[in-house]
Amino acid sequence: MAENHPIRSRGLALAVLCAASLMVVLDSSIVAVALPAIQADLGFTPAGLAWVVTAYLVAFGGLLLISGRLGDLLGRRRVFLGGLSLFTLASLVAGLASDAGVLVAARFAQGVGGALASAVVLGMIVTMYPEPRARAKAIGVYSFTQAAGASIGLIAGGALTQALSWHWTFYINLPIGVVALVPAVRVVAPDRGTGLRAGLDVLGAVLVTAAVMLGVYAISSSAWGALAAASVLLAAFVVRQAKARTPLLPLRLFRVRAVAGANVVMVLMVAGMLGFQFVTALYLQQVLGLDALRTGVAFLPVPVVIAVASLGFADKLATRFGPRTVLLSGLGLVIVGLLLLTQVGDGYFTGVLPPLLLMGLGAGAAIPALMGLAMSDVPAGDAGVASGLINTTQQVGAAIGTAVLASVAASRTAGLSGVDHREALAAGFRLAYGVSAGFLVTAVALGGLVLARRQRPNVALVASDAPKATLGRLEPECQAR
Repeated sequence: MAENHPIRSRGLALAVLCAASLMVVLDSSIVAVALPAIQADLGFTPAGLAWVVTAYLVAFGGLLLISGRLGDLLGRRRVFLGGLSLFTLASLVAGLASDAGVLVAARFAQGVGGALASAVVLGMIVTMYPEPRARAKAIGVYSFTQAAGASIGLIAGGALTQALSWHWTFYINLPIGVVALVPAVRVVAPDRGTGLRAGLDVLGAVLVTAAVMLGVYAISSSAWGALAAASVLLAAFVVRQAKARTPLLPLRLFRVRAVAGANVVMVLMVAGMLGFQFVTALYLQQVLGLDALRTGVAFLPVPVVIAVASLGFADKLATRFGPRTVLLSGLGLVIVGLLLLTQVGDGYFTGVLPPLLLMGLGAGAAIPALMGLAMSDVPAGDAGVASGLINTTQQVGAAIGTAVLASVAASRTAGLSGVDHREALAAGFRLAYGVSAGFLVTAVALGGLVLARRQRPNVALVASDAPKATLGRLEPECQAR
């Protein structure tokens, strides 16, 4: 595939893929600031309001893995364009919604479209960029959209809701979707999937989709019965994958050391970093007294620093020192920032901003390195499902982190009944920062043990038109690792 992409066209294709990915990531956070306005306008109950977020997360997280596999079978470009079209159309319906049920249904449809579009993006990028240095740079651009998107969403959500209305948190997707979709048809080169005749494990797809959907719902809603059911379904899925002739998620991928280690680290890293973002948004509003717009602006330094790191020098560091070293060093900076936040006081510029800058720097270096590791040594025919897998572990980590940290902060605050309420809230948030640091420390420990010290040059993700004999010689080496 790489030979069919001149440098300029390849750069335009990368811009289109990242723009679409950014739109999907933005949507997971942009609505959060608008929830009070949505509740007042559409008459949601407090319990029902949670479904504006949960409906999206359940569909998105549950369908990422099968979306990635569909990309391998039907062609990643086709799945990407279909998902982007559905997401854009569902955004229009959500913006026009005048009924709570319509909005929740539209959010579910957004999740489906988002899963289809985003699950295949990383697989498309690594096949477009077979050269190690160019791939590292491209993954850095993609990682910026993933890492900074949530912070940008908070800013945009506050500004749009305050200046216009909550409807515009959905309408904003329309111009982005059209601007991404039209050039995508021209600049994203068609690819040929292996075809549905190669086999789609329907039973496996049902099991894993139900397991992830139930798991995300259970973690978001503290429904422990649903979590137990999700665990049973996940175990059944693993058994099915071991026996299926054409598995949805080939278990051989987990014999690739970098893939297995990177996905475990991703769950822990996202649990700490996305959970931290949720806690900090509450801290800024409930302790420091900032409104929705100023809370969003307070996060602005984070995407700026992430951009400087991921777009400026992360690829050079990974090429010079190896992705493992860059990953562990970047996570170390994030840990230091979180530990500083455990002592945070009342000032934003003196107490909150310095740790945010440190964490942005660490995340900007660590996330591209981890994304590269997750896709290293993956056979070309499995790039879509590997891309869907790393996106799925991101969603699981986000759900776990948000649920755990929210519970920790609330329990700590409730236990300080004799203390000033504002101070009790601050104490709960400081404890949550400590738990976030614990997630990251565990990620560093496991990453140091599991990830190989030096990664050999990637030889499996070659152009799609490479001689089959060459691929046949390479795959046993990848599986042996």
